[in-house]
Amino acid sequence: MKEAMFYRPLGEVRVHCFLCSHHCHIDSGGIGKCGVRQNRDGKLFSLVYGKPVARHVDPIEKKPLFHFLPGSTSYSIATAGCNFQCMFCQNADISQLPISGEIDTRSITAKEVVEQAQKEGCASISYTYTEPTVFMEYALDVATLAKERGIQNVFVTNGYMSKEALDGVAPLLNAANVDLKSFDDAFYREKCGASLKPVLLTLERMKEKSIWLEVTTLIIPGLNDSEAELTQIAAFLVSLGAEIPWHVSRFHPSYKMMDVGPTPVETIKRARQIGLDAGLRYVYTGNVPGEGGENTFCHSCGALLIERFGYSIRKQNIEGGVCAKCATAPAGVGLD
Repeated sequence: MKEAMFYRPLGEVRVHCFLCSHHCHIDSGGIGKCGVRQNRDGKLFSLVYGKPVARHVDPIEKKPLFHFLPGSTSYSIATAGCNFQCMFCQNADISQLPISGEIDTRSITAKEVVEQAQKEGCASISYTYTEPTVFMEYALDVATLAKERGIQNVFVTNGYMSKEALDGVAPLLNAANVDLKSFDDAFYREKCGASLKPVLLTLERMKEKSIWLEVTTLIIPGLNDSEAELTQIAAFLVSLGAEIPWHVSRFHPSYKMMDVGPTPVETIKRARQIGLDAGLRYVYTGNVPGEGGENTFCHSCGALLIERFGYSIRKQNIEGGVCAKCATAPAGVGLD
């Protein structure tokens, strides 16, 4: 175990955890909503420090990040735990693991993670699959070593971290994909056990800190697929920056929502068009391979810049960092 960061004692051996926007007040022996931070006699400890439950080499496009080091690989790690309880979680087997005391998994040091990323030739390390905020102490140690060795750091996150936590990790963070699950607070409360406003604040703060930002919305039939709500999301993203890529992804039945059918492909295509009509330069369809919604087009002349199928790049028409046809530079990092 490792003593946690981002908490303060409250007296009578209670603590206030301000790692995320839940701001848990935890009695001695108690565990926060994330399931992986425990108060032991007035000190808060991370139960998952150095204990990844998943480690994989992924294409960066799987995060999904389409405008950050395209074509590269990212060493991806996760521990157990999450500060959301999404009914539609696609990684519930690890994010919603029941936690009691210690996590039973082999310890792996931050140094070993970075060395493995180097050995695999990865350009970045992604903190992903579950919510990286809940293993922040481990992520910070890995990210610090990664930065020293020229490896980029990526968060794939629900955006519920506190301002203090974001301020702590931001100097090490090169890119993030943030899930904006809905534009309805009731959706967040009823389906995720959280609220909307902190996510919007995180998006604004990341943009202010010049972290490369992409956003994903999983479109669920009957819950967040109305034209009005999709228009609200698109308008908010445009207000942050028209260059922010928006990934609208197709839902498939999972976890506690097995009774909801897959999102119709036409709904995903409509969502993409709503984003483009709102003024976003780059809108991508997820979980719909081969429909053309994964390709990157020049926002100036409309030329095809990157042709993709799934997570693979088939063709690239960028020369010296600009469109080969009109010399306009696409937004992003490492598009050359």
